[in-house]
Amino acid sequence: MTQYTHKTAPTQFVEAGGIRFAYRRFGKPGGAPLVFNMHYMGTMDHWDPAVTDGVAKEREVILFDNAGVSSSSGDVPGSIAEMGANAIAFIKAIGLEQVDVLGFSIGGLVAQEIAVQAPDLVRRLVLVGTGPRSGESMDTGTPEGKQIFGAAHEHPDDLWLRVHFTPSDASQAAGRQFLKRSQIRTKDRDPPVTEKASLAQRAAIAKWGAKREHAWDYLKDVKQPTLIVNGSNDVIIYTINSYILQQNLPNAQLVIYPDSAHGSLFQYPALFVADMTRFLNAEAPFSIEEDTSHD
Repeated sequence: MTQYTHKTAPTQFVEAGGIRFAYRRFGKPGGAPLVFNMHYMGTMDHWDPAVTDGVAKEREVILFDNAGVSSSSGDVPGSIAEMGANAIAFIKAIGLEQVDVLGFSIGGLVAQEIAVQAPDLVRRLVLVGTGPRSGESMDTGTPEGKQIFGAAHEHPDDLWLRVHFTPSDASQAAGRQFLKRSQIRTKDRDPPVTEKASLAQRAAIAKWGAKREHAWDYLKDVKQPTLIVNGSNDVIIYTINSYILQQNLPNAQLVIYPDSAHGSLFQYPALFVADMTRFLNAEAPFSIEEDTSHD
């Protein structure tokens, strides 16, 4: 897979649990591959090549469409838990016994479920622009998010300038560069997510976000070292939710990038890749008990 890049990696398919999953693999083999879980209404082609190719210099990258999304068969299930189970089935179907997992937005919800349901499968966890069960405004969606997704856009991709970036000139300029990068793959691109699939995703997010007692207790069972990343002003999944995750996960650190929104990893791709690579490569990240530097 070393000869392939984000632009050239062929779309492959694997059957698991009655679903035909579409995926792409590329990057440096050896060690735990990094499995990318995508945002709402996103496909494999919505990832930033600056991120995926940056990661691929040091480790194998696996992009995939979960059940019912874009090139994969089946239906989007009604719960995040089922999405997590489908992702686990996919990972095992391609013969992997241990992986690192990155989840962005709804993909971050799925990533949490992967870690909860199959703890031995997940070595380390990266959660970007996401939140916990019953997080702030995650049951209803944010007013800003409703306005952004409900607005008309001259060009369909202009939606992502508002979803992922702040209104500042610098952030919007970074957004336009991201959109250019996301188009470098011209052949074998994923089809758009259908309205049926996006509505099912939205319903599953609302179910995840529903208010409940002791909502964050499940996070204590996520023992894997976790890196949480967000923008300073995420109006899709409020930035406070990243702080809630950090406060309730046993072994987590939080990184907030300045003047950035939901897609902070796309605004600062080189910084994000460096931060994540450092985290994934650390021998024992955040292990306070083993820090003997002051002895």
